[in-house]
Amino acid sequence: MKLIINTPGTYISKVGECFQVKKDKLKQQYSARKVEQILMTTKSALTTDVIELAIENNIDIVFLKSTGKPLARVWHSKLGSISTIRRKQLFLQDNVMGVEFVKEWIIQKMQNQISHLNKLSVNRRDNRKDIIKEAIEKINTQIKNINNIPKAKCIEQVRDTIQGYEGNASRIYFGVLSKLIPTEYKFSGRSKNPAKDEFNAMLNYGYGIMYSNVEKACILSGLDPYIGIMHTDNYNKKALVFDLIEMYRGYIDEIVFKLFTTKKVKKTFFDRVEDGGFYLNQEGKKLLIGKYNEYLQKKIKYKGRNIEFQNIIQYDCHNIANRILKEEAV
Repeated sequence: MKLIINTPGTYISKVGECFQVKKDKLKQQYSARKVEQILMTTKSALTTDVIELAIENNIDIVFLKSTGKPLARVWHSKLGSISTIRRKQLFLQDNVMGVEFVKEWIIQKMQNQISHLNKLSVNRRDNRKDIIKEAIEKINTQIKNINNIPKAKCIEQVRDTIQGYEGNASRIYFGVLSKLIPTEYKFSGRSKNPAKDEFNAMLNYGYGIMYSNVEKACILSGLDPYIGIMHTDNYNKKALVFDLIEMYRGYIDEIVFKLFTTKKVKKTFFDRVEDGGFYLNQEGKKLLIGKYNEYLQKKIKYKGRNIEFQNIIQYDCHNIANRILKEEAV
């Protein structure tokens, strides 16, 4: 389970081999053996004993920004695997394998977009079913375009081309979602922090939560989260995390879109900022995090096997690390 601290003024201490969460007179205890991760989403306090207990049980403590993106994490200092993976990873930007990785990741992102749209078209009898069908055809065209890119020796030769096809698919995809969402929440394309609308505000926070999952999976697999392929290196930029999260954005899209279309979202879940943007507030975060945690336990068909969603990212990262290790030409 994930222990999520979402109430301001919460105090976490150690009692035996348990984490005790206290708010005013209310106390709850959680066995360290059952906790996988501690997410700190608001102003709260914890003891050094809690940190020690977490480290001893291989539990990472993640502090999230108001946007949902990780601010910092406390974890043990052991590396996830042998350094050979990270040495070979350095050469992926100038290697055929690196290009193939990027194409696979972006295609998987588009396939997830198509999967989401197909689910939205089921049992729909209005003219928007045709709009969905047309969008799926157009996204499939972008997939074909990426598959038809001539083999390149380095990502620099094809980065702009791939990003162009990816951008086209995303504009088509979000254009359809805007037509299907309840009228009061219609939006105009993607917007980041601060979001220009409520839908993007919740979407941004959902993506932010997932960043911490991707980073953890990288470390456990022996991959360096700072060495990317598609996304260029920058100071303190976890480029590989930005690369890999593309494959999983579609799952957050589904969760958030369903919350809006089933009327679980309220206008009071969002705070406006001075320039007219929106941020998800504590009430909204509680709803989204709760649904995200439910989704983590869900088993889905993935690459020929039934697997819990929470294990998908780890499965992929281990697979990537193993492929890098076996590639002699890197």
